Amino acid sequence: MLIALNKPFGVLCQFTTDEGRPTLADYVRQKDVYPAGRLDHDSEGLLLLTDDGALAHRLTDPKHKQPKTYLVQVDGAISDEAIQALCRGVTLNDGPTLPAVAAHAQEPSWLWPRDPPVRFRKSIPTSWLSITLREGRNRQIRRMTAAVGFPTLRLIRVRIGAYALDDLPLGQTRVLAS
Repeated sequence: MLIALNKPFGVLCQFTTDEGRPTLADYVRQKDVYPAGRLDHDSEGLLLLTDDGALAHRLTDPKHKQPKTYLVQVDGAISDEAIQALCRGVTLNDGPTLPAVAAHAQEPSWLWPRDPPVRFRKSIPTSWLSITLREGRNRQIRRMTAAVGFPTLRLIRVRIGAYALDDLPLGQTRVLAS
């Protein structure tokens, strides 16, 4: 079984917690499925869950280099030079990243409101970009955008390999294969 979840902001990518915070158990009713990869609690969007260990391995193991695409809202009007740096790869404290596919993007018309909302500052604009990675280090996109001078405000995963978020409503699941 393969299930897509549009994970809301603030939800932990686990089924249990002793901290009283929202978890996958609050959104996923199917039994015996587990996340194929992770999204940080402050990231949103596509999360795949499966009961098939081999499929989970193909989706998450770095040697398979499954592309993952994100829409990213950053603090400031991102420059072409910063986007080019992301495309070349940047050096983080744990070493250089692989080159990303990065481009300017428009705020999506289908975007749901975030709770709590992203901070708003009158004197500093925000901008959107699309980033596709073929590796998955801890908080990698946030660290990459910060390294080029544009901290991430909002991060939404929209695709993993052949699987897309499409029009899946926030907090809802869809069975992709059984």
